[in-house]
Amino acid sequence: MKLPVFLRLPPRWAPYVFLAPFVLLFLIFGMFPLSFSLYLAFQTWEPTSGLTAMSFVGLDNFAFALQDEWFWKSLKNTTWLALASGVPQHLVAIPLACFIHASFKRLRNGVVGAYFMPYITSTVAIAILFSSLFSTDYGLINGVIAALRELPGIGWLMPAAAIDWLNNPDALKPAIAMIVFWRYVGFNVVLYLAALQTIPADIMEAARMDGASRMQQFWHITLPSLKPMIFFGVTLSVIGGLQLFEEPFILTNGRGGTDQAGMTTAIYLYRMAFDFNDFGAASAMSWLLFLLVGLLTWLTNRAFRQRGA
Repeated sequence: MKLPVFLRLPPRWAPYVFLAPFVLLFLIFGMFPLSFSLYLAFQTWEPTSGLTAMSFVGLDNFAFALQDEWFWKSLKNTTWLALASGVPQHLVAIPLACFIHASFKRLRNGVVGAYFMPYITSTVAIAILFSSLFSTDYGLINGVIAALRELPGIGWLMPAAAIDWLNNPDALKPAIAMIVFWRYVGFNVVLYLAALQTIPADIMEAARMDGASRMQQFWHITLPSLKPMIFFGVTLSVIGGLQLFEEPFILTNGRGGTDQAGMTTAIYLYRMAFDFNDFGAASAMSWLLFLLVGLLTWLTNRAFRQRGA
């Protein structure tokens, strides 16, 4: 059945018609929340009173955020967790990817799938699993520490008593960092494996024929070839580390743990909005976090930029 003449569109309109659903959804679920959040950052608002209760306060929300000691503590916690979980990810993932690439041929996909499994596993399931592993009395981690304590030679290195991982402020952050590391190291292994497969085999063969050792091949050929993927992976780690929310939120029941040792900036934003009903301050803090993410991403780009570029 032919459409009426007034409903027919010229061919040049076809791209816009096909793009319209995406653009419409992006405007509703992407652009509008961002714009409304920026608008809220300059308002004070009690949500239960309706939209008419908004009152313009200028930069007061940003001033409050910059003077809030809990906001700065959450930033400190977030930075610590991002470094403690992000740096080891790449230090382990790069040599591990090289080992898998060189040692596994037919079984490579299965090995990579095993390392990638934590990344696609439900965060809630992971947090519940590690809550049991970190249990003070019956947790497997404390059980292993107790067994190592009995070994001669290394027993003195182990703590004298079981560690209260989830209630001790000094132990909570390392516990969260271990979970984040365990979950995302496999993702980085996949990234670096993909990059390793793009290195021409004849280059490595020529290096071997010239007498280069494995360490020399890794340092002078593999690592420089991985630099673009390292930049990509580190950028993702920076962005993800500063937005860390799910693992510490579930592990600390949404409260940040003892002495707020596990309270990240994302958790504090959530609590500021939904526990303290201060959506204006929460929006201002979220935009300050956005600026910090943008700054660190730019610094990462500068660090990995080619010399002379």
